[in-house]
Amino acid sequence: MKAIDLSEFRRTYLFMFHRRFMPLNRTICRLPDAVVLVDAALLVFLFFLVSSSFVLQPGITVDLPAAPFRAGENFNALVVTISQEGMIFFNDERTTMEGLASEFAQAAHENPKATLMIEADSRVSHGTLVDIYNMAVKAGIRKVSLATRVAPETMEPSRSNDG
Repeated sequence: MKAIDLSEFRRTYLFMFHRRFMPLNRTICRLPDAVVLVDAALLVFLFFLVSSSFVLQPGITVDLPAAPFRAGENFNALVVTISQEGMIFFNDERTTMEGLASEFAQAAHENPKATLMIEADSRVSHGTLVDIYNMAVKAGIRKVSLATRVAPETMEPSRSNDG
């Protein structure tokens, strides 16, 4: 057997795979193609679209009563919504007055420091609000708030000191 010289091998066989042309204009830094950028943007958009959670709100309209004060409640407060028609929602799930008591008991058991926000239409009777308040306190919820909307600023007539 004949020993193959490595330098002869390189000259003979690597010549076939050697680039036979040189680019005329060699760019040092080239901008990425627009297609690559659009693909990357679509992938990022789809990632956020798939990973985000959609919050479905009940399809009811609640006309909250107006109040001149502004106070906030915790973001994770329990919410009871009562529509003008008498539909009751607890944390965006429809329920009944009978089911509300068990929902309150379960929520108070899971979080003893839970607060309850009652969002009731301005035409809901006072007795219904008191019933819901009593159910919440009986279940162990210590803090109950009523949701209101901020009253529009009323313009006071200007007073002049004419004498």
